[in-house]
Amino acid sequence: MSAPALILASASPRRRELLARLGIVPARVTAADIDESPRKAELARTYAARMAREKAIAAADDAAFVLAGDTVVAAGRRILPKAEDETTARRCLELLSGRRHRVLSAIALLAPDGSLRERLSETVVKFKVLSDDEMRAYLASGEWHGKAGGYAIQGSAEGLISWIQGSHSGVVGLPLYETRALLKAAGFAIA
Repeated sequence: MSAPALILASASPRRRELLARLGIVPARVTAADIDESPRKAELARTYAARMAREKAIAAADDAAFVLAGDTVVAAGRRILPKAEDETTARRCLELLSGRRHRVLSAIALLAPDGSLRERLSETVVKFKVLSDDEMRAYLASGEWHGKAGGYAIQGSAEGLISWIQGSHSGVVGLPLYETRALLKAAGFAIA
């Protein structure tokens, strides 16, 4: 009898690339179709954990492990949206310019036996004060599209970030230390 496979409950190519760094290629990728609206007064860390958990449950498979994740950018108590248009991206970047914010990357692992394990990575990120030219150039790049908080740290935005404290891979979308620990604790075969 073979060991259970891993399903990645995310269509994010970044999560697949990060998982590959751990030597794991998912047997299947399934984008979980859930309502991703934050609840009224929901805190960012609670929201991130709930999203990861709900995605894992939505992709449940009793013959495989299901790994799901969610990344949330928060400025104070405010959860920033995924930027789907340039206006939203600009608003996010204007809010983040010159200040610290938190990136919460939650993961949930649903085992074939139905047990659920969860971890949360919290990273503090600080942008430099963005000039008008830097803002225009970044917006023109289009990298921000579909990204929480309107930026992608793995792209040119990394040159605008003065420092981070925490998990770089968590800001990209899958905290590798926490993911590896979660998989090992669940008995998934990983080196």
